[in-house]
Amino acid sequence: MTRPWIPGSADAALRAIARTPRLLIALDFDGTASPLVVEPMSARALPEVKAQLSTLAALPDTYVAYVSGRSMHDLKEISEHTADSPFALAGSHGAQYWFPGTGDAEVPGVIADQAANEQLWAAARPIVERFEGVELEPKTFGMGIHTRRATPEVEATVFAEIDALTAERFPHWRRRAGHRVLEFSSRIEGKDLAMSVLRDHFNATGILFAGDDVTDEDAMTVLRGDDLGVRVGAGESAATLRVDTPQQIALLLEALASERAAGRE
Repeated sequence: MTRPWIPGSADAALRAIARTPRLLIALDFDGTASPLVVEPMSARALPEVKAQLSTLAALPDTYVAYVSGRSMHDLKEISEHTADSPFALAGSHGAQYWFPGTGDAEVPGVIADQAANEQLWAAARPIVERFEGVELEPKTFGMGIHTRRATPEVEATVFAEIDALTAERFPHWRRRAGHRVLEFSSRIEGKDLAMSVLRDHFNATGILFAGDDVTDEDAMTVLRGDDLGVRVGAGESAATLRVDTPQQIALLLEALASERAAGRE
């Protein structure tokens, strides 16, 4: 049962995860670290979220990662990533990684099919261009169709046409539907895999994962008893806690940092 977290209140689950020996904080980006925006590449993490994540990353045995459906290239741009960043990155729903101190890390067997990508983009563009407010986002392993500028009626029509196209041309590609976006990928990896990869890399004894969309539930469902899931916004979820906005994520991270710092004094 997902329960609301009230800013400023104490919570046993938050206190427990703050005391785990090796803590990983893993956040979805769009809608969690950043508000949802009309122009996808204009997304940026809220300053207060970045500040609290930096505070947490500076604590002993505490690690931070952004986990996103964005390609690694785009995730680095919107997260304002630098080569000396203390934050790990998991892009393309867990098919791409970057780790502090080591850089980009390949997942064995994960290779982009560039020829198939280009065939899909070429077939999808004439559909997208017929509709106002619809954008195609090329991705390393497929594409996303964004409809944040479009009407619900346009969204329903364009999604139906893109579904028909991919069913005919790429029937085995993975389909993901999110907030005003429809994605297709030649890879089956999801954020559930990202939790496993990140847990192993950092030898984490506990993970706090926060996300706002359907694809984030892949991660929520594989969290363990010593982990904590946080849902941002409405919708069914396997998370333990719920907050309303990315601004409240910043407050939750502040409370987490305070609890963790106090427990290590």
